[in-house]
Formats: sequence, C-alpha cells, structure tokens
Amino acid sequence: MTRRDMDMAVAWAAMEGWNPGIHDAESFFAADSNGFFIGEVDREPVATLSAVSYGDRFGFLGFYIVKPEHRGKGFGMQIWNAGLGWLQGRNVGLDGVVAQQDNYKKSGFKLAYRNVRYEGRGGGHLSADGGLQPLTALPFQAIEAYDRPFFPEERSRFLSAWIFQPQSTALGVVKNGSIEGYGVIRPCQRGFKIGPLMADTPEVAETLFLALKAGVPPSEPVYLDVPEVNREAVALATRHQMDVVFETARMYTGDAPEISLDRLYGVTSFELG
Repeated sequence: MTRRDMDMAVAWAAMEGWNPGIHDAESFFAADSNGFFIGEVDREPVATLSAVSYGDRFGFLGFYIVKPEHRGKGFGMQIWNAGLGWLQGRNVGLDGVVAQQDNYKKSGFKLAYRNVRYEGRGGGHLSADGGLQPLTALPFQAIEAYDRPFFPEERSRFLSAWIFQPQSTALGVVKNGSIEGYGVIRPCQRGFKIGPLMADTPEVAETLFLALKAGVPPSEPVYLDVPEVNREAVALATRHQMDVVFETARMYTGDAPEISLDRLYGVTSFELG
C-alpha cells in the first residue's frame, strides 16, 4: 500500500464496525511502511492486509478485509498467504474475531487469551494529584524504556507517532522521577479509545483512566480493550460500569511472548498489537 491506500484501509475497517481511530493511519504507516498490502482485480482494490514487522523476530497481522461483493472468490486467502510469507521466520500475532479462530488455527495460530472491548462514557473529574504529567513533558527515551516490557519487540517508530497524534491526550504518572504508568486516548470513528494503558499498580491505572476520560464529554462513548487475563484490568472496567461490546482472540504462531500482562490495562490497537 501507499500512504494514501492506508486511508482507504482505515475506512474499510470503519465499515466493518471496528471503529479505528481518526488519525490511526499515520501512526500505522510509521510502524512499517512496507508492511501493508492491497489486493487488486483489474486495478480495483478488493482486499487489504497489514503484516507489520517488529524487528526480525515478531510481526503482527491486521486489516484482513475483503470487500463484501468479492468474498468467497479466494482473494482473501491470496493476500493472507502473501502477508504470512512476508513475515516468514517470525512469531506472528493477531487479534482475530472469535468466529474466525478455527480458520486461523489452520494457518498455525494458537490461542493465547481473549481481549475484551468495554464501552463506557466520558466525563468525570481530573485528579489534582497522582503525579500526572503530559507525555510531551517527558523524555521520549524514558517513555520508550517504560513501554518495552509490554511488547514483544522494540516499536519506537510507531510509538513516537502514536503518542503524539493529533487530537489525542497522552499522560504519564511520574513519582520520584520514574514513570509508573502511561496512557493515551484518541478520537475514533465513534467516541474515544484509551490505549495503551499501562501501570505498575491498579491505583496508577485508575488515576490514568479517570484523567484520560475526564477530557471527553459525558455524552461520548469511551472504549477500553482489556486483556481478560489481567483481573485488575477487568475489575477497573467493571467498577466504572463499562459494558462488554466486542472481543477478540489474541493468537500467535509461536509461543505467547513474555510481556507484562499483569500491568497491561488497555491494548494499544487490535490492528497492530
């Protein structure tokens, strides 16, 4: 894909009901400009797929979409195989819809855990304390170092674009000169999504969660994609009366990477991990 094609892919994702962020395309393309594929028939786009490389050992699949009128013709399998071939030799992850789990297993993917999307509402009060600081005030190297245990490989190019994307709010909690958590909220096709949300303790996660959603009008929905294996993250969403609206199966072709799931309260993106 070209950068312009990425806008089309995001629009298709919106039509599928996946509710991507309004400015996601720029950050996605920054992650790996060679990792996005488009299938054409007589120059008409009919299928998309992202196969983003994070170093030599990890990759992530997303944006697996075939236009409805072209489904059942084998185009999806062609672009799927192209993406897997592009990531050959890497452990590959994806967040797949539950209905497709069996098909993904046929390609060698194994279920690791579920990610659950919760929906709530904006508003609330911004804490006057808690060590909150805008991420723009912190050295990027410190943010990158804090992020590293939460993802299988280094992702600095993506991260530098993601946390500073337009109309978003990115906050960290800093105590005694050290980052103890950070989170980002961004506008989506519908409402706002918090992601990532990472914290050393449930209290820090709650501080960030409340601060991020406080800037959203109470009439607007707020979404949080929670790794179900983190009980404290599920409790956070439940405590704030958020409802389950969607779920995915996090799957890998290899062993599930060792990441800090016990401190991960909100997934960055179902498309890129």
